[in-house]
Parts: sequence; structure tokens; C-alpha cells
Amino acid sequence: MDELMKRESSLNDPQSEDAYRSIRGYVIEAQRQVYTAVNAAMVTAYWKIGKSIFEACGESDRAAYGKQVLQYISERMTAEFGKGFDLRNLRYMRQFYLAFPNVNALRSELSWTHYRLLMRVGDAKARAFYMEESVKAGWSSRQLERQINTMFYQRMLASRDKESVAAEIQTTEPKPEYERIIKDPYVLEFLDLPANEHFYESTLEQALIDHLQKFLLELGRGFSFVARQKHFNVDGRHFYIDLVFYNYILKCFVLIDLKTDDLTHQDIGQMQMYVNYFTRYMMNEGDNPPVGLLLCAQKSDTLIRLTLPEDNRQIYAAKYMPYLPTEEELKRELKLEEFERLEDV
Repeated sequence: MDELMKRESSLNDPQSEDAYRSIRGYVIEAQRQVYTAVNAAMVTAYWKIGKSIFEACGESDRAAYGKQVLQYISERMTAEFGKGFDLRNLRYMRQFYLAFPNVNALRSELSWTHYRLLMRVGDAKARAFYMEESVKAGWSSRQLERQINTMFYQRMLASRDKESVAAEIQTTEPKPEYERIIKDPYVLEFLDLPANEHFYESTLEQALIDHLQKFLLELGRGFSFVARQKHFNVDGRHFYIDLVFYNYILKCFVLIDLKTDDLTHQDIGQMQMYVNYFTRYMMNEGDNPPVGLLLCAQKSDTLIRLTLPEDNRQIYAAKYMPYLPTEEELKRELKLEEFERLEDV
């Protein structure tokens, strides 16, 4: 008993706590230095690999000769160095070189994951902005991903209170204390939003929904507004669909849900449930099956194919981007054959 009391007393000793914190700090700092050094070396190596691939394959790595060269390199590198050099990753490295052609402009503070995210940003000005902000603000890769997905660049342009908007990320996606070492856009216009003192993530989501609602109604051709934040209850669980329209030409409900982050299989499953609900309880005689549209910041086509049945003709996912489409672009990007009927009206 005395030994147990002595041990408990030592655990509450301030000197023991101070010693633990000091030792822990040394380990974290050493890990941080190793993490930074490894990532810097990796980024430089991948840039050089990308440059070599570009020079070997020419303008197109998907042409017959380019494919052959890339396949050869991938097989030899994988056999010698293991995973990490499949065709997709080699193409990422080539894309990396093309997106950042000046190796001296690369920042050692950013990891390969940071650069993979930056390569998603098509607009060169926005990409440069995110790169500089990542370094200046010390964003983790998860923070950078969230800022890109929630269009931080555009929100900063539209906001008067830039400091407050910039600080939002520390609440929505806090930076971890340390890093452990271990083309089919659906488009929306919101850059013409009036200048706002604040332009937070929640404001962005509502603005996107506002503009989508207005855009589809102005497009006309049979779209009729039904509900916003359409609520229904299933066994005591509450669900809300961002926007619901009815198209009198297509004779079907159009359900729209907005995701300001990567699209997940849970999001797709939820939309499937929305479509099933409208099919079973809301369709009228003579209606065609409802269509569900998921708008997201990022999506994986492979994940979508694996989640949805092969004969899917009801649920579609697309990325939104900050410019307005033409009517023809809208039809093409949605990939809905039914929209062709609108031409006859």
C-alpha cells in the first residue's frame, strides 16, 4: 500500500510532469525535422521524375509511344523499389512537373500531399495563392484540402473581413500538433456575390444553394421549385434535401444535395435513400423515376462506380466550379440523356 501511494504521489509531482513534457517535446521536434527532410527530398525527386517522364514521353503520355514508355518505367521501378511507381503515380509526377515547371519555386515547407492537392487547382492564380498561404499560415495538408474544397480563395476575394475568414480554419479543421510519420465539373457562379464583411464556409454553402436555385429557375425549360431543405422523417430520424425541383417536361423530381467536401460512399448511399423515398412516397401517376444530383468539391469516379449499381440512371455526381455554364455545357456535364428532350420544346 505504501509503495502504491508513493507511486501515485510521484505521478503528481510537477517535476515529473515537466520532465515528461521536455522529453516529449524533443521527440516531436525530431520527428518534425525528419518529416520535413523526407518530404523535401521526396518532392524534389518526384519533380525530377516528372521532368524525365515528360521528356521521354513527349507531349502526351497517353499516346501509343508514351503509354509504352510509361508502362516500361512503371514495371522496372516497381520491381526494384516496390509500390509507389504505378502508372497513376507516375502520371501525377509528370503533372507535378507541368504544374510547377520551375524547381526553384518549390517550397520545402510543403509536402508531396500538399502538392498533390495544389495540382487539383486549375486556376494558376488560385494555385499560387494556396501555395503561399499554406507556407505563410503553416497549413497542414488537411487544412489545405478543406480550404480548397470550400473555395477559400474566392471567399477571401468576396470578403471585407479577411482576417476573420482566414482564422476560421483553426476552428473548422484544427492543425494537428505534429505530423505522424507513418474533368467533369458542374459549374455555379458565385464570384459576383456582393462584398460581404464575413464569408464563412456556412455562408458559402448557402450562397451556392441560392445561386443554383436561381440558375435552374432562370434556365426554365420545365423546372419548377418544390422545396428547399426538404424535410422528411424515417423512424424518428430527420433528413433534409438541399433543393427539390420538379421538371414538367421530364416528368420527374430532381433532387440536389450539396457537399462542400470530398464525396463519400455514405453521401452516395444517402442520395440513393432520398431517391428511393421519392420513388415510393412522392411520385405521382405518370411520373418518371426521380433523379438525384450530388454536387461536391471533389469526387472519385472509381468510388462512385463501386457504390452505384452498373445500370444506374438515377444518381449523378459532379464537381462545382466558380463560373457559369452554358445550357449545352450543363446538359453535357450532367450526362442525363433525358435532357435531350428539352431541345424539342
